[in-house]
Amino acid sequence: MERLQKVLAHDGVASRRQSEKLIMSGRVRVNGTVVTELGTKVGAHDKIVVDGVPVTTEAPVYILMYKPRSVISTANDDKGRKTVVDLVEGISQRIYPVGRLDYDTAGLLLLTNDGELANRLTHPKYEVEKTYIAKVTGIPTNDEMKSLRQGMTVEGETYAPAKGKIISVDDKKKTAIVSLTIHEGKNHQVKKMLAAVGLPVEKLKREQYGFLTLKGLNAGESRHLKPEEVKELRRLTGLI
Repeated sequence: MERLQKVLAHDGVASRRQSEKLIMSGRVRVNGTVVTELGTKVGAHDKIVVDGVPVTTEAPVYILMYKPRSVISTANDDKGRKTVVDLVEGISQRIYPVGRLDYDTAGLLLLTNDGELANRLTHPKYEVEKTYIAKVTGIPTNDEMKSLRQGMTVEGETYAPAKGKIISVDDKKKTAIVSLTIHEGKNHQVKKMLAAVGLPVEKLKREQYGFLTLKGLNAGESRHLKPEEVKELRRLTGLI
């Protein structure tokens, strides 16, 4: 027997937190009865329905995508804009992105229907590192880079220390390319941290997620994770 919200998350209905909201709002039925208690446990033979749609256990899918700019990091968009899910072909399962990248940010994005793994990958407790490459306006100083490495508070939001380094500078254009590695995933975090030290971001790309990289992919392309890669992600997040 498993908790209902855990089953919903694992079967790709929504993240665990979103599944809890679905339950509390009375949108989930178990064996024909509306269930609103988060402690409810269900078994393999229980019939679960969300918003009138039966929940079925799907084969797990794990995809690594090179997200291009101008694409939304959601499963669907009420404004009709192109989403990352639209870029994946031949998948019958309901997949969704793990975390998000801004509309104008490119780079590595994971998509899956494994809600349990997705929840852990996005939880700061497990400290899965993400590396970003940013083109910034201005030439970084040692003090500015030190501030990034020490962590900071911006507009009341505290950010943990980041690993930062200067990759190149263009003295003529007064721009630079910097690398920033974080283990959190707060909204606009990299842009806000760099802007806070006087280095507004012109372009941003996520190059690495944990041990995963974009090697072999062009913008808009994706691939299935290898079994050993999935196993390593599960190991990193304490699932094995």
